[in-house]
Amino acid sequence: MTLPMTYAALIAAEFRRIRPVDLLEIDHLNRALDWVRSGATLCRMAPPATPPLHLVSYFPVVNDGHILLGDHISSGLWLPPGGHVEPDEHPRDTVQRECLEELRMPARFLSDGPVFLTISATVGANPHEDVSLWYPVQGHAGQIPDYDRREYRNMHWFRFDDAPLDDTDPNLERFLGKLRGNQLVA
Repeated sequence: MTLPMTYAALIAAEFRRIRPVDLLEIDHLNRALDWVRSGATLCRMAPPATPPLHLVSYFPVVNDGHILLGDHISSGLWLPPGGHVEPDEHPRDTVQRECLEELRMPARFLSDGPVFLTISATVGANPHEDVSLWYPVQGHAGQIPDYDRREYRNMHWFRFDDAPLDDTDPNLERFLGKLRGNQLVA
């Protein structure tokens, strides 16, 4: 008889699916695994920042060398869609839930698991750190989904080379480079 996997073991297994692209991602993966092993609470329990380090799933929508970014209201940045992982929720299920909520479209995953992991400080009134798993999903360049206007002011497709790198997640450029290198560009 096999015992069910604990939530922490499930998250650690999801982290281990990622093939790091550079030394920074290796560092983030090692820090994230240490965090899971520490027994810390992994999911946000109370908005906006309790605990101050918690799990997020990004789901960058890509197609034909383009990425869909939203002018995120609370951060003031152009970000890929994403959302907080709920307690005991698999991060992939977060993508499915949030894709329907934020973009009103089903998530069509481009890989079996996450392709990137980052630990980033957020900006805004309640700064904290997000441990973000990046799951690229398929979109249709030029078609703007019926996005949640409570979350985003606007959405726009950018060519990878034209993404607003000064006004986005500090890891987006590395993510786009990793997509190109892995030929996951749909």
